[in-house]
Amino acid sequence: MASRRPPAVVQDAMRALSLVTTASLLLSGCGGAVSDFGAGVGAAATAPLEDFNLRREYIPTVLLQAEANPYDLRNLNQCSTIGAEVARLDEALGPDTDEPPRQDGSYRSEQAADAAAKAALDAIRGTTTDFIPGRSWIRRLSGADQHSRHVQSAIQAGRMRRAFLKGIGMQRNCAPPAAPSWFRPKR
Repeated sequence: MASRRPPAVVQDAMRALSLVTTASLLLSGCGGAVSDFGAGVGAAATAPLEDFNLRREYIPTVLLQAEANPYDLRNLNQCSTIGAEVARLDEALGPDTDEPPRQDGSYRSEQAADAAAKAALDAIRGTTTDFIPGRSWIRRLSGADQHSRHVQSAIQAGRMRRAFLKGIGMQRNCAPPAAPSWFRPKR
C-alpha cells in the first residue's frame, strides 16, 4: 500500500511550525530576542493583510520629500544642515554603504539565535502568503503591488539624495556625516 504524503501546503505549514519551535528553543536563553521574535511572528502571520492592501508599509516623510525633489538644496547652505539631513536619511534608510559595520558585541550563540528566528519568520511569512490563490492578481487588483513599487521608489530616491548630499558636503569641504565617512576635510 502506497503511503500518502500530505499536500505541499501542509508540508510548508509543518516546516514553519518546526522552525518556530526550533527558534523558540534557541531564543529561550536570550531575553530581548524572544520579544523581538514574538513581535515578528505576529507581523509574519498577518502578512496576507499587505497582499489585500489592508495594511500598508509606512513611508517616512524624509523619503517622500527625497522622491519629490532629490536635488533640493534649499536651507542646506552649511555643513551642519547637510549633516542633519544626511542623519534624517540614515534614520529612515539605515547606515550608508560607506559606513563600517557596527560591532554590537553579541555572542555567536545570540547571532545564531537571531539567524534562526529570521529563518522561522521568513517561513511563517511564506506559508501564510502561500495560502492565497492568485496572489499576484490580488496584489495588483488591491493596489498592494503599486504601493510596494512606491515604497521601493521612495527608498531609491532617499539613497540617491543621501549620495548627492554627501557629494555636496565633499565639495564644500564638510566633515562626515555631511560627507562620506572616509573623507577628511582639508584645512
